[in-house]
Amino acid sequence: MAPVQATHPHASSLADRYRVLLEVGRTLTGTLGLEDLYRAIYRETRRVLEADGFYISLYDPARDLATIVFFADRGREERVEVTYQGSESAVIRTGEALLIQDRLAQRSLMLLGEQEEVMRSAIAAPLRWKGRVVGAISTQSYRPGAYSEADVELVQGVADMAAVAVENAFHVEALERRTAEARRIEEIGRAMAASLDTQDVLARVIDAVVTLLPGDGATVWMLDPAPVARVHASGGAITLPEGLEWDLTGRFYDTLVRDRTYTRVRDLSAEGVVPPHLREHLPYGSGLACPLAVSSSVVGILAAGSARTDAFSEEDGEILQRLASQASVALENARLHQSLQSLSLTDPLTSLPNRRHLSVHLDHEMAAARRGRDLLAVIFDLENFKGYNDSLGHLAGDEALRAFAHILSEENRAMNLVARYGGDEFVSILSDTDLEGGEQYVSRIRRRMASDPLLGRSGISTAWGIAAFDPTMKRGDDLIRAADANLYTRKGSGSTRE
Repeated sequence: MAPVQATHPHASSLADRYRVLLEVGRTLTGTLGLEDLYRAIYRETRRVLEADGFYISLYDPARDLATIVFFADRGREERVEVTYQGSESAVIRTGEALLIQDRLAQRSLMLLGEQEEVMRSAIAAPLRWKGRVVGAISTQSYRPGAYSEADVELVQGVADMAAVAVENAFHVEALERRTAEARRIEEIGRAMAASLDTQDVLARVIDAVVTLLPGDGATVWMLDPAPVARVHASGGAITLPEGLEWDLTGRFYDTLVRDRTYTRVRDLSAEGVVPPHLREHLPYGSGLACPLAVSSSVVGILAAGSARTDAFSEEDGEILQRLASQASVALENARLHQSLQSLSLTDPLTSLPNRRHLSVHLDHEMAAARRGRDLLAVIFDLENFKGYNDSLGHLAGDEALRAFAHILSEENRAMNLVARYGGDEFVSILSDTDLEGGEQYVSRIRRRMASDPLLGRSGISTAWGIAAFDPTMKRGDDLIRAADANLYTRKGSGSTRE
């Protein structure tokens, strides 16, 4: 950018100062972007005062830190992030403007300029907003005695208007950021609500936390059971191992689970905050956490962490709470869907897969069988069950069905499936098993029935039929029908009782 030439080196009269301040006010109030605003403050000051060097600093009283956000030297503008203690600055400490006519290097004022030549004189004025100091501006010269008392009044007038403009810009920026965050959270909420898979919901919320908050990682801890929390999902630059446990008794449990509110920890390295066995897994400097509630119960914790201490603000806590609320709704939807799906695919009496589940499983296994994998279907029919049920009642009959289902489940390999086909009929689908292996499987079932405390003395036995896949079969029903036909052939010959 070409240097701006000062058109009025000194505003000598009161009328001149009013005119300058009026022009500065019009310019600053029409500038909303912070970067543009910093440049405008510099340009408007340089129009009326000598400004070989110039800087703007913003002050955070909570940390007693002032940060130089704009710096210029002989017309060269720079965006810098230099910090210093605000209490060491007389301008910030007293809230009064300061005039230095010479020997600037010996005064408690931020010194600008090149090493070979140092600034000699300066004016520094506080940025004051509603009775508090929010920063400072300083204009400096390489020559001594460059400024007058009238110039101090002028700089303070510029600083007062700059403070208003900076605060307005911050409010506009915050509003725009909150609007963008609200849109993003709404988008994330829709995406999470659209998923009916619990792990997918967790992955989406982890990604949202990492995207929206200034941290290095995010974690979902599930309470199973409370107060023990276990890592179920983690992501970001710093991740935690799944299954890692944390006993949340005490402060964290009271805040997150009992009071159902979020907590912000500025320094996780403080003694007693993190249990000793977790310190190697929690390389965070600070953290945020809030509860995840499903069906009015806290089921987990959503947490964000940063390698830096005091990295999160109260506003970040509000964002995390909104994300946790979205995640809670999505998790409840996913759990309800999984529960309904389980009910639709599970026989309520025996807890075995039902006929519908069997059909879905068979479609998958038939495709594998067409590629050359062995596949068998075994159908079981409980003999003498009707007489047992009629004589002892339906509750006794239900117990017998559950006992037989338990035997089938225990003899079943993880890759296979056993299902209640209907009434007193059950089906086993055996993958990677030939006919000889199927006969051995049936023998084990019959031996288990004979030794079972209930079935062994009930008089209930089982007839069975068995069939192997062949390429002429088009659907899973074809395999079941073949096993059913074999059952009736065996019944007719009496071979099922051997």
